[in-house]
Amino acid sequence: MSGRVVAVRHAGVSVRDLEKSLAFYRDGLGLTVRLQADESGPFLEEILGFPGVRVTTVKLGADQGQALVELLRYDEPLPASAPCREVYDFGSSHLALTVTDLDGLYHRLTEAGIVFRSPPRLSPDGRAKVAFCADPDGTPVELVEPC
Repeated sequence: MSGRVVAVRHAGVSVRDLEKSLAFYRDGLGLTVRLQADESGPFLEEILGFPGVRVTTVKLGADQGQALVELLRYDEPLPASAPCREVYDFGSSHLALTVTDLDGLYHRLTEAGIVFRSPPRLSPDGRAKVAFCADPDGTPVELVEPC
């Protein structure tokens, strides 16, 4: 095989309000900002195929692993309003994050107004505790605590 994936780099999540999203991903979930940038110009226009594109990106990382969550707030082109996605819709369906103390995180985030589909539940095989919530833009987020 000549070309293949050797690592997962990041998952991109387009957001409406960068501060609300940072409050969720950074302050609520505990991810750390690794890099923030305002991006535009010919290179970005060419690779994305959008003339005049302007976007603010924030890359966030966890204590373990190399993969990042990249928040993207587009100033140009302006995103179209769309209904919230469901986990069963085609395309990217959710972001899964490994966490510690899911019960404590669930209570803290619930008190902060984050909506969960259910309280944390133990998987049938007993290997993980799992809960789904939504970020401020409705992107489904799966929180997993290995047991």
